[in-house]
Amino acid sequence: MDLLDRLLGHDAWTTRLLLERSRALADADLDRPFDIGHQTLRATFTHIIRNMEIWSALMAGSDPSSFPGPNPERPTLDALLARLDVAAARFARTARSVAARDGWDERWLDVLDTPPVEKTFGGAIAHLLTHSMHHRAQVLFMLRQLGVDPLPEGDVLSWEQEHAKEN
Repeated sequence: MDLLDRLLGHDAWTTRLLLERSRALADADLDRPFDIGHQTLRATFTHIIRNMEIWSALMAGSDPSSFPGPNPERPTLDALLARLDVAAARFARTARSVAARDGWDERWLDVLDTPPVEKTFGGAIAHLLTHSMHHRAQVLFMLRQLGVDPLPEGDVLSWEQEHAKEN
């Protein structure tokens, strides 16, 4: 398994794990404001997944407007998990396609920037992976404040150990 597969696997698995751990919470807890990031668990999860959707669409040259806006009407955890599955699979296909052609330094046009800006595939893929990790750290903080226990460390080695058990 190469580094990209490890990073993609860890990214989707850890986000899914944190969504699953959030099932122990009441709906009000998912919307409880914190002075961090996107302020609530629901908004932060939505942001993580929406970024996967939008950036993958942009890198594929697709229209990103088909995805829900930044604040859809209070999605359930099940809805977020379903969106994550689709978004993570699309992101992985995009990233693996770039890797297969060694297209890390190829450029694509981010039409959502004003004015549109060219970005490299490698930079965008690395950005998306680290962006998700940044926000998952905020999710871990919020979950800890809400008394969710146990919480995973959320690191790549933990994912690798779990992945090895599954295979």
